[in-house]
Amino acid sequence: MSRETIVLGAGMVGVSIAWHLARRGRSVLLVDRRPPGQETSFGNGGLIQREAVRPYPFPQGVGKLLSVLPNRRVDIRYNLRGMLEAAGPLFGYWRHSLPRSHARIIPEYASLIMLSTQEHEPMIEAANVDAMISKDGWLEVYRSQAGLDARRLEAREAAERFGVTHEVLDRAGLVRREPQLSDRAIGAIHWTNSWGVDDPGGLVAAYARSFESEGGRFVQAEIQDVARNGQGWRVVTDGGVHEAQEVVMALGPWAGSWMKRLDYRMPTFVKRGYHMHYDAHEARRLQYWVADAEVGYILAPMRAGIRLTTGAELKPLDAPPHYGQLDAAERVARSIYPSLGERLDPEPWKGARPCLSDMKPVIGPAPRHEGLWFAFGHGHQGFTLGPVTGRVMAEMMEGEVPVVEMSPFRADRFGN
Repeated sequence: MSRETIVLGAGMVGVSIAWHLARRGRSVLLVDRRPPGQETSFGNGGLIQREAVRPYPFPQGVGKLLSVLPNRRVDIRYNLRGMLEAAGPLFGYWRHSLPRSHARIIPEYASLIMLSTQEHEPMIEAANVDAMISKDGWLEVYRSQAGLDARRLEAREAAERFGVTHEVLDRAGLVRREPQLSDRAIGAIHWTNSWGVDDPGGLVAAYARSFESEGGRFVQAEIQDVARNGQGWRVVTDGGVHEAQEVVMALGPWAGSWMKRLDYRMPTFVKRGYHMHYDAHEARRLQYWVADAEVGYILAPMRAGIRLTTGAELKPLDAPPHYGQLDAAERVARSIYPSLGERLDPEPWKGARPCLSDMKPVIGPAPRHEGLWFAFGHGHQGFTLGPVTGRVMAEMMEGEVPVVEMSPFRADRFGN
């Protein structure tokens, strides 16, 4: 049983960890209540964001905060219950987003992001899914020259410090890349070494099949209990009991509640989001992933149609859906992409991003439980960071020196 490992959670992070461990010869069981890639990883914008070296900060400045209060923005919405339940972590998020603190976090966060496409590459090859991947980059579109100029400075710094490649486009250059956009878009940053995926859930499922081809096993079951069992661990599900020497918690937005069961108090909260697919005439279909940067949504050319994804919604994980944010995003999206057609899905998709107050994931051993490992809190970038998380987790579990300095991601940084 010494090399038996159970990975809990079959999103991009959990599947990637399971894949790396199986490739190293471990006997690995992957467990989730739904098939791989059908929860949080299913609903994102489908970008592997090599450019995302700056984690999303909490809104700063009186003007920005006041603009959030009416609760009509596309990029962020909230309700009182959600704000109160997550008051502690949200205050920590605001504090870590202050300029000096955020500046310290950026290089730590970037150390993972810089390996994102590199670590997706062998998994894409092993899963034989090159056809899902677009390596032409994506367009971060601006409606104002001031917004574009400010982002241009950040892009230049990201290029110099972290190897991010980009091209600044004026209106004429943007029209050459994406002629379907209206003149409300005056320019863009073309992030050229980030990748697009036309079926995010499908990519995770393909990675999971590759994991199974390496001898790994997947069980679809509801997790009911996780507890020490002698020198190992016991996982009880509604389909049976499983034992292993080591367990990896990669449960995304549900990690916070499981941490409490294990007597760990971590500043977790969720940012919910929605998406809908739309029809578009083939001749007017988008060629690139497009983010309307000053409004806060993404239009993505997916296999299922043009996917519109919203910004963040600060509500409890289990709160009923409220589609006003999606409706608002759709209205403004039609002003910049007039060819957006009719809705295709019976109802909008709703999911949640797992967040921590300092914007960095927890990756590594549990401080007080031998054989227990954590990998959660990736915020907006679990889809991007799954494979590199899988690599460094496997390296740590095998007693090797990880490719990335992992002290910024330790679980005990919160005092547990």
